Amino acid sequence: MGAELGATTSVFPYDEKGTTYLKATNREKLTKLAHAVQKELLSSDEDVEKNPKKYFDQVLEINLSTLEPHIVGPHSPDVARPISKLAQEAQEKHYPQKVRAFLIGSCTNSSYEDLSRVVDIAKQAKVKKLKPKAALLITPGSEMIYETIKRDGFVDELEKAGAVVLANACGPCIGQWKRDDIKKGEINSIVTSYNRNFPRRNDGNPETAAFIASPEIVMAMSYGGTLSFNPLSDSLKNEDGKEVKFDPPKKAPEIPELGFSEKQVNYFPPSNDEPEEIEIHPNSERLQKLEPFKPWDGKDYKELLVLLKAKGKCTTDHISPAGPWLRYRGHLDKISDNMFMGANNAFTKDPGTGININNTEVNQPLSGIAREYKSHGLGWVVIGDENYGEGSSREHAAMSPRYLGCKAVIVRSFARIHETNLKKQGVLPLTFENSQDYDKIQVKDFISLKNLKTLAPQKEVECEIFHSDKKTRETIKLKHSLTHEQIEWFKAGSAMNYFAREK
Repeated sequence: MGAELGATTSVFPYDEKGTTYLKATNREKLTKLAHAVQKELLSSDEDVEKNPKKYFDQVLEINLSTLEPHIVGPHSPDVARPISKLAQEAQEKHYPQKVRAFLIGSCTNSSYEDLSRVVDIAKQAKVKKLKPKAALLITPGSEMIYETIKRDGFVDELEKAGAVVLANACGPCIGQWKRDDIKKGEINSIVTSYNRNFPRRNDGNPETAAFIASPEIVMAMSYGGTLSFNPLSDSLKNEDGKEVKFDPPKKAPEIPELGFSEKQVNYFPPSNDEPEEIEIHPNSERLQKLEPFKPWDGKDYKELLVLLKAKGKCTTDHISPAGPWLRYRGHLDKISDNMFMGANNAFTKDPGTGININNTEVNQPLSGIAREYKSHGLGWVVIGDENYGEGSSREHAAMSPRYLGCKAVIVRSFARIHETNLKKQGVLPLTFENSQDYDKIQVKDFISLKNLKTLAPQKEVECEIFHSDKKTRETIKLKHSLTHEQIEWFKAGSAMNYFAREK
């Protein structure tokens, strides 16, 4: 760990007295649980070792000591290459060479260890007389991390290096970044250490090419200022005109030498005379009282309309874009206006649009169509492709569809967290038993889900498709991963309803 620029391998520390990190963060009691499963923690599963193909489609062995740091993007974390290959690829694919901003931190790659390596690069740059070539923004991972790096002088070092240390929040990672150096639609490159880089994600601009690397790689690249600079091998000309190179950062401490700061900031314990009801201004656009969703009525879903047939990647950023929309995160009705704004519909040309079968208009916003269907008491479904719901764990990507009348989401496959979020909101997350059945769904089809009263774990759901244009029907099978308790969530209308009822 730390042997090379970009090395991010972490070790789960364990000894007879307890786990180092848990002890340092005042959670030593949890080590008793670790002791109880010590064997499992320190050894691999014998059956998996003997029969890996029984559990995995593909087995990859990677020698981390020979693994070159990678940089991924733009527009997807799946687009990856070793950093030594980036310069050539950027030239071939005409990515903007000049990097306009470098961003480190947020909830990912923002630990004390991460920022220790970043500060090491900053100290090297100071000695080597180098300065960042573009905006450099750094977001600590928590209030504890911020207070700790402030106490240990990291904040001072980073600010002297030309960085802006932001508050610990989602920040630019989720679009909370008001850029004034570009115009919307302007093609440009940025490099971050975030975990997502979908179009519009960081700044609302679909033409921003966002690349992701480790924190120390991002920091080192900021002194080169271009995609063609490889800090592992390339030298830079400093302010004295001399050629200098970065050394690999020193091994970062597992925990701070003085421990983590216990200073509490911005926490105000509730008073004993807090009102039971929170008063919300009737014209507020920021806050809205969240009303419980209605429980399931015990009937099968009959002739649900198809609002959207998502084509290709449909992430939570496509389903519920962030950025300026986050101002409405406390107002479900307002934020639902962005529902599926970025989704590519197989039935229309422009993202975020659909066909309202109640009228002759085409390319209407999907949220508007959903609102009209809801006003007529019509439920609807979403059809999705592979890995539907990839990305952030944001609840609104499940809450907004539920609020506007979504009854089920039927896909080829789900991203795990979003599938769970749909369950929590009372939306049925279903997958095609035969993935090719995705192709059968047409724009004016009606979907019926039958025998829901007998819904049970691992039991298939019968789905009838009525092709209204041909006046024909066909039946397909759908799978689900609902547990007994999650089925009760569905019946109650949501997990929140279920637990409130249990009390």
